[in-house]
Amino acid sequence: MYRINAANLMKQVMQATKVIEQIPVIVVTGFLGSGKTTLINSLLNHAPKTAVIINEFGTIPIDQDLLRKHNSPKVSLVGGCLCCETRDALMPLLRNLRMAWESKTEKPFDCVIIETSGIANPEPVLDILLTQKWLAARYVLQGVIATMSAINEDVLARFPQAQAQIAWADTVILTHTDLVTPLQQQKCFATIEKFAPNATKINAPYGAISPSLLFTQQNADKKTLQRNQIDDDLTAKRFKNICLRFENRIEWNLLQAVLIDLLTTYHRELVRVKGVIYTQENEKPMIVQGGNGYLHSPTFLEMRENNDEIGRLVFITDGELFNLAEDLMTKLQKVKQI
Repeated sequence: MYRINAANLMKQVMQATKVIEQIPVIVVTGFLGSGKTTLINSLLNHAPKTAVIINEFGTIPIDQDLLRKHNSPKVSLVGGCLCCETRDALMPLLRNLRMAWESKTEKPFDCVIIETSGIANPEPVLDILLTQKWLAARYVLQGVIATMSAINEDVLARFPQAQAQIAWADTVILTHTDLVTPLQQQKCFATIEKFAPNATKINAPYGAISPSLLFTQQNADKKTLQRNQIDDDLTAKRFKNICLRFENRIEWNLLQAVLIDLLTTYHRELVRVKGVIYTQENEKPMIVQGGNGYLHSPTFLEMRENNDEIGRLVFITDGELFNLAEDLMTKLQKVKQI
């Protein structure tokens, strides 16, 4: 004769039917230099208790420095793109992040932002969030936000990855519109409409945007794109990166002239320049960003105790530019002698 413990039975039933609290996830995608980091900074101002997973194409993690004024948890996946080998690291990372969250009585974050690299198709990230049962039960995809630069509209014609980034988006933010004419803006929005007719379109001149507009977008009902639309192996082979370190402070006017020269000379090949450097003119570290023939105005970061004062620049190219690093240093030497 078996005796049933009513209290234990009720406990088992409650555990079996317990609703698992899901952590919302926002995927931020967009081509190189389209303003993803600026957008994430804006989102973190609105929701500071947010964990950020940053994927960078290159061996030096720059974006983590650009977000460092926020105290939210940050993890960088460096050296590839989320559509390639780094994808295998994302699943255990999300699992560990969730387990750390569950172990805390006071939750360290309320939301997760995943930033794909500028050359990544976001589809594999969505596959992980929507089809991996353990993760799908504990995370909920709140939406996909894509950034597109109004001054680099031609990337959609040149790179299928950029097309996929827009096609997957629930919200598309057109950035750098203060640098183009109204007619060019209209042309950009028409292009976005072609790839993402159902997405919300937002104009963001000077990077200004209300995060509240973005957090209301919740539409993860996407069908899987065919894999043959994006050649992941081609992505990994086509784009190259060159990373430079500057052990000493450098004169900004000299470096600025050289970078403008390089961006002009290699207008199509040099798709992205980004980094944090230390200049002789200013004590604070300077953020350097540019691409597709344009060097943006620099901004500054606040000093921190653990600053090593080593400048770092990452150049991302479409194809091999074997002499780029040497060309940079040669031009710096020539300018310095004038």
